[in-house]
Amino acid sequence: MGLAGTAVTSGIAIGAFEWNAPFMLCVLGWIFSPIYIKAGVVTMPEYLKKRFGSNRIQFLLALLYLFLYVFNDISLEICTGAMFMRMALGLDVYLAAIVLLTITGIYTITGGFAAVVYTNTLHAGITVLGSVLLTGFAFKEVGGYQELLNNFLNTKPSIIHEGNWTAKPECYLPRLDSFHIFRDPITGDLPWPGIIFGISVISLYYWCSNQILIQMCLAGKTLSHVKGGCVLCGYLKLLLMFVVVMPGMISRILYPEKVACVVPSECEKHCGIPAGCSPMAYPVLVVELLPSGIQGLMLSALLASLMSSLPSIFNSASALFTMDIYTRMRPMATEKELMVTGRFFVIILTVVTIFWIPVIETTHSEQLFVNMQAVMSSLVPPIAAIFLLAMFCRRVTEQGAFWGLTGGLLIGFIRMVSTIVYGPQRCSANNKCPPIICDIPFLYFAIFLFVVSLLTMLAISVFTDPIPDKHLPGLCWSLRKQERVDLDAEVEWKRSRLTFQAQPDGFIKSQSCLWEVCSVFCGLEPSPGPKVAPEKEPMEEMEHGATPEGTEHSDTAESSCWRNAVNTCGILLILTTVLCHIFYH
Repeated sequence: MGLAGTAVTSGIAIGAFEWNAPFMLCVLGWIFSPIYIKAGVVTMPEYLKKRFGSNRIQFLLALLYLFLYVFNDISLEICTGAMFMRMALGLDVYLAAIVLLTITGIYTITGGFAAVVYTNTLHAGITVLGSVLLTGFAFKEVGGYQELLNNFLNTKPSIIHEGNWTAKPECYLPRLDSFHIFRDPITGDLPWPGIIFGISVISLYYWCSNQILIQMCLAGKTLSHVKGGCVLCGYLKLLLMFVVVMPGMISRILYPEKVACVVPSECEKHCGIPAGCSPMAYPVLVVELLPSGIQGLMLSALLASLMSSLPSIFNSASALFTMDIYTRMRPMATEKELMVTGRFFVIILTVVTIFWIPVIETTHSEQLFVNMQAVMSSLVPPIAAIFLLAMFCRRVTEQGAFWGLTGGLLIGFIRMVSTIVYGPQRCSANNKCPPIICDIPFLYFAIFLFVVSLLTMLAISVFTDPIPDKHLPGLCWSLRKQERVDLDAEVEWKRSRLTFQAQPDGFIKSQSCLWEVCSVFCGLEPSPGPKVAPEKEPMEEMEHGATPEGTEHSDTAESSCWRNAVNTCGILLILTTVLCHIFYH
């Protein structure tokens, strides 16, 4: 809905966000994922803890991720879902959202990550099928691709004035460069330097250091599975320009009074939002264009999209809280305690989301999309910088990484608050926002903040003692094939022994039926017997990075056949993406 809504006024340039993804997905599959798997980590803050030996970086990043998930990702999902259900289904937003959140919360809590993966796979298939069908109907109704090119630039609503106020032409006419991705670096709404470099900075975080995506790569059975999943995702991202962005532009041609309204009273009549109804472009196509049977399939697809996104966020937030925050508070927590804690954290997050719905409902939808851009461009670049340096620069130190991250977040937070306070720039209102805040494109600011954070980390690292190379193998790309001595190996080994001593040898007495039901609900099973004490586990193994809990990670070995197959598919993906950029330059 966000892509199609932006395409109504901006054209195809918004699709560049999706077409940048194939490049970063290949970077994830071939560079970042092997390092994460080799490091034996579960969460992204845990990787930085191993890399720098710093609890403060781990804790700060875990809190930052949780902030982004709750106030950015979940807010966006609930907002788009509320808009869709209000228009397409005619349901009370609060009641419908509670039902959806309850259903997704139950299967996320009971099934854990496995349930999230299987349901996401089913929902993805339904969503792709529905989107392709809608695209076919939309192009048939508008008269084909050539008619889209001919009519889009001239489409405008019939009502452009109210009383003594008349909308400016730029408020109701599409941009002249609507069918170009690379736009003027000064006057363009999405300038080409921002498209190339700014989106790459945001994508580096989203695809290569985001817990929601990385947890799926870490679950791969082999490295070939991980690469294959990244390649498949890349090809699906190429489709979004044609099955989401262009249908949004077609919606403007077919229903200009609803989708392209510019007079506040008209917009409020059509969608209840005076700022504009462009985010409703995709649901309008579904409701107005599709026949009954296919309309039901597409409505299911949109609901499936909402239901697949929220559980992924819930599961990632649960892992971050359990592994990076709760273990700091209770270092002797048993595996059973951690699992129960993760399940209850999902329950708490679901309840918080339900109470968050009225706040989101009172916020204009256009405001929420602007807030999302402000949050991403303001807080993401320092995260991208620290992961890039951690992976490729052996000289960066813990002090440089921490203060560079903190300084970048401070600058970004000031920009984010300023952008949210002044709000979106509307055609029906006077522009009171200072030029230094609103006239600088958010993609340019993302580049600036990334460079500042990067240089700060490097400058401080030069004046601090480097981390010995024996602690870096398997954590840096240049030392990925060597064995390492973990910075916190001895501490983790002692913690594992204390944890073992705190665990009971098993169930001494038979449990009640109610207790067994609770255990199954939380993913727990009765222990078959006491574990072998790790008394004789050699310290040398711990010094080489062995995991004390005996956690198994994905196999990094690849068969030559599958390695060649995924490499070929990856090369074809990159070439196809480059050709697409050239065609729509």
